[in-house]
Parts: sequence; structure tokens; C-alpha cells
Amino acid sequence: MRVMITAGPTREYLDDVRYLSNASSGRMGYALAEAVLSAGHEVVLITGPVMISPPAGCTVIAVETTDDLLRACRAEWEACDGVIATAAVCDYRPRARFPGKLAKTGVSLELELVETADVLAELGQHKGNRWIVGFALESEEFAHVNALRKLKEKNCDAIVLNGPTAIGAESNTVEVIKDDGTTVARFTGSKRVVAGELWKWVDATLV
Repeated sequence: MRVMITAGPTREYLDDVRYLSNASSGRMGYALAEAVLSAGHEVVLITGPVMISPPAGCTVIAVETTDDLLRACRAEWEACDGVIATAAVCDYRPRARFPGKLAKTGVSLELELVETADVLAELGQHKGNRWIVGFALESEEFAHVNALRKLKEKNCDAIVLNGPTAIGAESNTVEVIKDDGTTVARFTGSKRVVAGELWKWVDATLV
């Protein structure tokens, strides 16, 4: 089986040196790549810029912007059996990228942001017989409801709900939600432990 895993952050540039991004470390996605490889499967790891090394044996595709991620996913999706999408994708980008480096002018700078492409939704639109596991990071009161809405909108088979404390952390607590809205599993521990348990669930349930 060939599994695509997206990991890490994306960056959206304001000028040639400044960008919008987030503090995703990529650890969850990289740990999942290791778990899937250990189970004897092929892994295509599409990763934003992180400070950790990918596990040996996987195909690594480095990306930076959300559009980079979209192009890479489009190119690999047809040859994969499923995807686990852990990447922390920027939801917005500056409408215009300024050339060079913006200098201070003594006045305020107004920045207009527009939505980036919805990578997971596009994969869901071209799902075919493949399976899709998404990740949802939610901090609001209605986290479960928001995660379920994302699952439906993006045509996922399951979505993994976690919170802001997961960003950059060594450990994680996740809730696996199926398309009927039920929570079918909860895992907690180091990201390597959570990744191993999550892959066991995916392998037993979706593959």
C-alpha cells in the first residue's frame, strides 16, 4: 500500500523575506510516516519546512507554500491508496506579495488577506476508492462540531481532533471521529505512541 502523509506548516509570503506561518513542528506527521513504514507500506511524505529529519525509507517532497502543497498532492494522489493529512496549512495569504523587502515608512501598513486553496477538500473531490483521514485543530467550545463539519466538507472517512497544545509539543491527545459523528477512539501520549495507535486504527478500520 502507498500512503500519502502531509506534515508541517506552510508559509505565505508578504515579501521576499517575511511570511505568515504557524508553529507546527511536523512531529505528528513524521511519527505517522515512521509508523506506516514500520508496518511495511510505502510512504510519500509531503512536508513543509521543519527542523526534524524524515524517517529513512520514505519518499520526501519538500514544499513551502499552500500552492506548493496542492501541486505536490495533485501529482501524487492518483498513485496513492490513502492520505493522512496532518499538515498545518495556512488558511490565508496576502493578496499581493511585495518584491524585495518592505522598508519602514513611518506610517501603518494595511495588509489584505485572502483564503488559500483547500488542499484536503480537493483531494476529497477526487477521492475515488481511496481513504482520507484529516486532522482538525480546534480550540473553541464546539470543537467536536467544527471537526465533524470539516470531515463532511472535505469528504473524509475520519478526522482526528486535537487542540492548540499539540503545536510544537512532544506529546498529543487526539480524538478520532467517524463520518456518523461518533468518537471511535482516543489516544494520548508521545506523538510516536499516538501515531502508532492511530495507524493501527486506520489499518484495521479503513484499509
